[in-house]
Formats: sequence, C-alpha cells, structure tokens
Amino acid sequence: MKILFICTGNTCRSPMAEALIKHKFKEAKVQSAGIFAGQNQRANQTAMEALERKGITLDHRSQPVTDKLLHWADLVLTMTTQHKQSLILQHPKFQDKYFTLKEYVSEADKKVWSELKHAYANYEEKRSIFIQENQQKLNNSKLEYELEQHLRDDLDYIQQLEASLINYDISDPFGGDLKIYQETLNELDKYIDSLIKKIK
Repeated sequence: MKILFICTGNTCRSPMAEALIKHKFKEAKVQSAGIFAGQNQRANQTAMEALERKGITLDHRSQPVTDKLLHWADLVLTMTTQHKQSLILQHPKFQDKYFTLKEYVSEADKKVWSELKHAYANYEEKRSIFIQENQQKLNNSKLEYELEQHLRDDLDYIQQLEASLINYDISDPFGGDLKIYQETLNELDKYIDSLIKKIK
C-alpha cells in the first residue's frame, strides 16, 4: 500500500508521520506533501530534533501536493479535517482516497456515526410529519415555534452525539518549542502504531 501524508507546509507534521512509519514499518511505501508547501525546503529544525530524540533521522525535502502524487498514492492521510476539505475542493477526483489519519484508524467513532445517521433520519421524519399535520392549523411563525418545541429533545440528543465525536486534527506544533513538537510527535506515534496494525 502506498501512503501519502499531507499537512500544510510539509515541514513538520507530515514529514514526522512519514519518518515514524518508515522507521517502524520498513516495507511501507510512503511520501509526504503539503497543501501550501514550497519545493525542496528542509524539514523544520525542531521537528528533526524531536525525532532524533526518538533515534530517528529525518532527511526530508518538502513538496507540494500534485495530481501525480495523488495518483501514485493508494491512501491519502491528512493531519486535519481542513486539509482533507482543501484536497476535496482542489483535487476532487481522488476524494475516495482522503481520510484524516485519526479518522482512518479510529474505531471509536463508527458507533457514534451510525447513531447520528439514525438520529438525523428520525429527526427529518418527525419534522416532515409535524409540518404535514399542522401546516393548515398554524401560521408560519407559530408553526416554526411549535416545531422547535416538538423537536427539542431530538435536537439535544443530536448535539450530544456530535459533541462526543473525536476531534480529528493532529495539533500543529509550528512556532512552538521542543516540548510542543514532542507532544505532536507522541500523538502521531500513537496513531501511526494503529495505522500499521490496520495495514498489516
């Protein structure tokens, strides 16, 4: 499986993810790129230092996302939901390959998503039945008010479910000190381990 990691400038998070997986899973075919990356820039010095402390050397040059790269990859893993959305807008024909790293390896949210789909469908059904039954009896503003009261519990339930969804972003260490980079690296490390398990 060919994996492409994506972040913003391809100097911090995506090269760290690439270095981690290459270190732990030698046979992986991996590259990284950035949505706003320049060509051929070295990786961030603090990112390199954080990796060195884990015994990993990072020899990396940045590259921007291209159709050619996206075509090469079987799987495109972004560091944030925003990166994923940018790819969908800029390179829509590859969108079946796009996931955030956390989303791709997480099992926890599958149950919540299925409950949410069910809750949305329920909400829509109740809404249209209520409108059909009360359209003739109530004027528009009264109908809106009554509808809101009628569906309040359903809406609260949907909001609770949405709030329990995982934040799919890997935090951006850019501009932070070594400790911040190490925290991001540890976060990546955890999800890269899950990714390797899933690939194997």
